[in-house]
Amino acid sequence: MGFVSRGFSGRRRPAADLPPGQYLTDDFPVLSAGPTPHVPTDEWEFTITTETGDVHRWDWASLRALPAETPTVDLHCVTRWSKLATTWEGVSLDTLLADVDTGADYAFVQSYGGYTTNLPLEDLLDGQAWIAYRYDDADLPAEHGGPARLLVPHLYLWKSAKWVRGIRLTPEEEPGFWETAGYHIYGDPWREQRYWDE
Repeated sequence: MGFVSRGFSGRRRPAADLPPGQYLTDDFPVLSAGPTPHVPTDEWEFTITTETGDVHRWDWASLRALPAETPTVDLHCVTRWSKLATTWEGVSLDTLLADVDTGADYAFVQSYGGYTTNLPLEDLLDGQAWIAYRYDDADLPAEHGGPARLLVPHLYLWKSAKWVRGIRLTPEEEPGFWETAGYHIYGDPWREQRYWDE
């Protein structure tokens, strides 16, 4: 990871029903750790690897052949902006994990470009997470994680890994890129879990 983008400065409007310390924006800021990968869909692949080494694989065509959902969700970034009622299209992790036999408790998410993050496996289940490939009725652009990104809207947005390529299921929690740099291991915006000491 060569650099971290400098951030975003948008219109600050207070709003009701935002997590503490957040402000509302109409923009969709682009924040990245490193250069933007451009992955052609004919080369894209997504895998789920269990703790025993079993690999479940989807190419672009097989992912798109799965039942799609269109969640409308609020986004909350650790840099304090929130964007409400965003509309996505993608495949639920419930669908992708349905035939995966695992006793793991954690997920280590890996992206094209080398980015990683971690989550408890339970945060990917029960309609809480998707592999999203469309945003606002258009294909997901590369700057927002296209061709596909993880979408876990109940956690700070750094947990919704852009350019997702795989999830490794593990019995032990393994911190990812921002977590090893001092960000909170979980990242709940309603509890302001931005950094390790919060």
